[in-house]
Amino acid sequence: MSQVIFSSWGRQIVDNRQGGETDLASLKLKLPDRYLENGAIGAFMGWDGIIVLDRETDIVAMAAEYMKRVQEKYCCAKCSPGKKGTRVLQDTLARIVSGHGEERDLEIIEGLSALLDNCKCTLCMTSALPVFDTVKYFRDDYLAYIRGRRKAKPAASYHDKLTAPCMDRCPAHIDIPSYIEEIKNRRFDESLDVIRRNMPIPAVCGRVCPHPCESACRRALVDEPISIMVLKRVAADHEWMHHKRPPMAPAGSREKTVCVIGGGPAGVSCAYYLALEGYKVTILDMLPEPGGTVAVGIPDYRMPRDLLRREYEIVQGLGVEIKFNTKLGRDISLKQVKEQYDGVFIGVGAFRSKPMGVEGEDQGYEGFSEGGINYLRAVALGQPIKTGKRVIVVGGGNTAIDCVRVALREGAEDSILVYRRTRKEMPAESYEVDDAEEEGVQFEFLRNPTRLVHENGRITGVEVVKMELGEPDESGRRRPQPVPGSEYVIPCDMVIPAIGQDPDLSFLEEDNLGIETTRWNTIVTRGGVLMTDCKGVFAGGDCEIGPMTVVAAVGQGRRAARAMARYLETGRTFLDEADAMEDLVNNLGVFDKDEPVGLAGGTHREHQPKISGPERARGWDEIELAMPETQAVREAERCLRCYRVGMVAVG
Repeated sequence: MSQVIFSSWGRQIVDNRQGGETDLASLKLKLPDRYLENGAIGAFMGWDGIIVLDRETDIVAMAAEYMKRVQEKYCCAKCSPGKKGTRVLQDTLARIVSGHGEERDLEIIEGLSALLDNCKCTLCMTSALPVFDTVKYFRDDYLAYIRGRRKAKPAASYHDKLTAPCMDRCPAHIDIPSYIEEIKNRRFDESLDVIRRNMPIPAVCGRVCPHPCESACRRALVDEPISIMVLKRVAADHEWMHHKRPPMAPAGSREKTVCVIGGGPAGVSCAYYLALEGYKVTILDMLPEPGGTVAVGIPDYRMPRDLLRREYEIVQGLGVEIKFNTKLGRDISLKQVKEQYDGVFIGVGAFRSKPMGVEGEDQGYEGFSEGGINYLRAVALGQPIKTGKRVIVVGGGNTAIDCVRVALREGAEDSILVYRRTRKEMPAESYEVDDAEEEGVQFEFLRNPTRLVHENGRITGVEVVKMELGEPDESGRRRPQPVPGSEYVIPCDMVIPAIGQDPDLSFLEEDNLGIETTRWNTIVTRGGVLMTDCKGVFAGGDCEIGPMTVVAAVGQGRRAARAMARYLETGRTFLDEADAMEDLVNNLGVFDKDEPVGLAGGTHREHQPKISGPERARGWDEIELAMPETQAVREAERCLRCYRVGMVAVG
């Protein structure tokens, strides 16, 4: 573990320049020892201070280079304090490093603090903070330059990245402040262009994303977070509502071919970004229509199928071929795919339901569903399935919530969710639970099924045992424990288990080509580039890390596409600078939930209109309606534009 020579990160000062040892772990900082193949990391400078790992690092020269990049690459120049303040910092630091500085230059630098506090956004303000730290804690190094006792050493290798708390928390790392700024200026097409750099299915993620970005929105430290997800939908809806054609086109044409197995969010993202680079991409999908889990696992009242199909038509317009009803292991083997294509991406979803482990679930009773995801798929594809009048769904995740809500739309008179913990511990999104309750779903908390009750081969009820919460388990949630002797029967005529699902990797049983899997039934990849142990075969999404969100799958699909492009051109897999800096910043973390923002607040979040009341459960129309663009502009104006710049010195 690297030893810290000096750190001001998080406003905690650690100074070992005169001796002593402190490692990164004890400071709860995550920096790698090395940066790619370039060498050891000497220091990191960014929005919350500086971290020095090598005492030979020239902090003064690093500060000068850092501010040069901030001023020339990232300062938007839309406010005088930021534009002028960073330019004065750049010029003053350059003058010192060149040997023409004066001691009063240090006073000039320190005097800029109050000016930069008045910036339009936080980029310049936070970028100046580490420079102020260097002047305060490395003053002797500055004086050595000013008094001619020191000259700049051979330049280290510097690598920088623009980020923001919301960007960092987003698994796809979309430039959120930028696309919100475009909406604020009513430039909806330009906003969508920004989104599509990292997200090829914005109409989907503008509707069904769990928006982890909003949990890292600094506006929430003032009043309420920005409606980041909904603003994405506004940009996406603007295009199709105004009958505009997407502007993307492949960059030339390449001879190498790629096969993407699975047309869900991970697969379509991989295909999209490879197609933009000019590669010939074919998607093999076991379903009869596009969308993967989104198409058959997310009901139409949340994600209208016509808009989902439009997203895929856009990808097909880039030259991507989609072969439907083609299942790996049934219609074609992985070995055959590997022989026919130069690169392969496995992006199969998690369609195998987990068993409940209760008496009677393997007896084939009428009224027992094979699993929540199977029930949703059958309904979505119009397959013959009879929904009972009194339905019990077991589970607490989003799939379980979708099942109880779909059951109502399929004619159930009573739709009941049974969950072994309390509502507080449910992994489902809280607003989805609210919607289910509003539609008339009944909840039985702290209950766990023990056996299926049947008569003449038909489900007539579920025996459950009452639960109580004990000590926290490995997930941090309190572990449910049965209350002895508390069993009773809940009458019903249909049971749908929705306690989780796994990827179906049965296609690896015959010819896995050396691909390693885990005990969780996921595929092992190496080196952060998502390549398996079989050269040229990559994997991402549910089959690589387990059931995940749409946006996380998109992020993996895009990263895999970039890694595959490098592999197809060089025969090697490696992280590039974008990957490396993305990982470095993400591990360090950007959002500080305890940060004093210093704004009055009081401007509340705008909400998109929604069809209310239990009557909406009688149909499949989308229940969350489009936010009017004038309202979206008001919401975009609440964004604090919280950009940060980080830079690492190597060698």
